[in-house]
Amino acid sequence: MSRVANNPILIPSNVGVKLTDREIKIEGKNGLLSLPIHELVDIVHKETALYCSPKQSEKYSESLSGTLRALISNMIYGVNQGFVVGLHLVGVGYRAQLQGKNLALNLGYSHPVEFISPEGITIEVPNPTEIQIKGADKRKVGQVAADIRNFRPPEPYKGKGIRYINEVIIRKEAKKK
Repeated sequence: MSRVANNPILIPSNVGVKLTDREIKIEGKNGLLSLPIHELVDIVHKETALYCSPKQSEKYSESLSGTLRALISNMIYGVNQGFVVGLHLVGVGYRAQLQGKNLALNLGYSHPVEFISPEGITIEVPNPTEIQIKGADKRKVGQVAADIRNFRPPEPYKGKGIRYINEVIIRKEAKKK
């Protein structure tokens, strides 16, 4: 039995849950998220909690119930409080600025890099070397952060590039004569 799926998902009072046969919709102050439910997983809504359980006692359906429980828990947290990922630009002349909803990055290339913000994601630039990505969908926030980081990943010799706020870059020593 999945230990993750055994835990109930507590629903805060300001979050609405609509459960149908094959889909769950969760609505809060940060938006509306929906997720299809696999046919091997059963979800029960009792008072202020959701319970996920496998329909069969197979390893696959038990693992699916744990995965679905984690995804629903992330959705509830996202519509209630939201997810934030921070990026830090390290390098001489590396800077970011907002142009409307789009992000303009100077990363040492001969041209500025433009990033168009997807729907449901807000990008903030508190100072020219920091970027904050906010949104309700954890997967989308993480993917946008990874896409921006991919423009100039950190390199191990000087540490230049775009890194996550809490990321540690293991530095290499330069070649000696």
